[in-house]
Amino acid sequence: MKIFSKEQIYKGDKLTAKKQNITSTELMERAGTQIFNWIHQRMQGAQVPIHVFCGIGNNGGDGLVLARQLINYGYNVHTYVVNCSDKRTQDFLVNYERIKQTTKKWPIMLNCKADFPPIGPDDIIVDAVFGIGLNRPPNEWVKSLFQHFRASNAFTLAIDLPSGLYADKVPEDEDGVVWANYTLSFQSPKLVFFLPDTSKYTRQWEALDIGIDLEFLQQTDTEVELIGKNEMLPIYKPREKFSNKGTYGHGLLIGGSYGKIGAMILSGRATLASGAGLVTTFIPKCGYIPMQSVVPEAMVITDVDDEKLTAIKFEIAPTAIGIGMGMGQDEKTQTTFQKFLKSNSVPLVIDADGINLLSKHKDDLKLLKPQTVLTPHPKELERLLGKWKNDFDKLKKAKAFSKKYKCIIVIKGAHTITVFEDKLYVNSTGNPGLATGGTGDVLTGIITGLICQGYEPLTASLFGVYLHGKSADIAVEDYGYQSLTASHVVDYVAQAFLDLFAMPPAQPPAENEEENL
Repeated sequence: MKIFSKEQIYKGDKLTAKKQNITSTELMERAGTQIFNWIHQRMQGAQVPIHVFCGIGNNGGDGLVLARQLINYGYNVHTYVVNCSDKRTQDFLVNYERIKQTTKKWPIMLNCKADFPPIGPDDIIVDAVFGIGLNRPPNEWVKSLFQHFRASNAFTLAIDLPSGLYADKVPEDEDGVVWANYTLSFQSPKLVFFLPDTSKYTRQWEALDIGIDLEFLQQTDTEVELIGKNEMLPIYKPREKFSNKGTYGHGLLIGGSYGKIGAMILSGRATLASGAGLVTTFIPKCGYIPMQSVVPEAMVITDVDDEKLTAIKFEIAPTAIGIGMGMGQDEKTQTTFQKFLKSNSVPLVIDADGINLLSKHKDDLKLLKPQTVLTPHPKELERLLGKWKNDFDKLKKAKAFSKKYKCIIVIKGAHTITVFEDKLYVNSTGNPGLATGGTGDVLTGIITGLICQGYEPLTASLFGVYLHGKSADIAVEDYGYQSLTASHVVDYVAQAFLDLFAMPPAQPPAENEEENL
């Protein structure tokens, strides 16, 4: 799913109105109607007090359309206009007149000195104060109003974007933002829904189709894409009947040190589970017996040293290499790692201590083969990029780094973001159960295994991140967040693959459809 910038959203609205021969007011009516349909489907006429707070711009106009339709269907509606400026949009004014013609209970005008209306904890707040066009912090009275929303403990539904939240930067004061339980975003979600600094402002979101021009949606390239099953299913490579283990590549995993052989075991198991035909691990001698015992499907080459890597030498011809898991940062390991980078010509995935060593010796970044995949967790990323001011600054630095070194950066997190040059790919799978040791080693193994099978490094990264998160989503149903382990994630990779082809559960027929059966 494409995630459009606010500039693209404005362009899409104008183009839609022109191509469909409708006014902006009619497009607003369509948007407000979609919000009403969403609410009506869930409430079915329940008389819970609904407080609709409207600004005086187009977001407020959407709110007025909603309030009018709720009134027409007999809901218990209280409509307010946050009237702190005289810069009203034309579409707001049109819909303000329409609601006045609908009910004798006109919207209550709230100037910036008015008392706040009482809101009960069982009420519903609809936030339609500010939209994506906000470019400055709200004033103190509006901030206090938003805090009043939060203090009420009422369910808060935001229209398009929680008010006070910018579409393209992090707000300076969290008290100046509505904390929404749910956000109904027009046509596509917003990037801020997925970033650590800003995702807290909406617990859940849903994109509503408001009929934006289909050609515009299909042909407009976006900087950001949301990756889910629909994006992954078409890239899946089915297996050929007459294939053999050589068909699906030979993965080489390099890493491990005394006390950290488990990282290599997890990576080895994951590489096999993701479909690599053959897997070989290159580890210190101390890991030979554990690896052969726990992962009998993997072949093992050992370093001359018992406890660390000192000389990476192998005679096999791997299809892809994953390196760094549990490797340590010993001086001899750094030297052999550098020699390896100088001679390597195989697609490469670098994790953990491989990234830490690159951070300590930045000149070695020049040795990376184009489209090398880096899989840092937040601290490893900070060591690589330097400190950032906020998430938008982090993404800016990551894009610049990716362009400079022609590499792919997998920024691990609640919504893992894969960065390649100017493009961002936001993953939709995964859960807090992944916040445990070893899951990163599993991810490296999955991506390495996919590259072995012929997936391009970027595609393998996106697919690997998706499968990794989906495996955890399925496993957490059996183990819960606290008890989920990296081994469980490997165990459920098979279920993640099978889920790609699972049909969605059948929906029960609507009441009127059931009567016609």
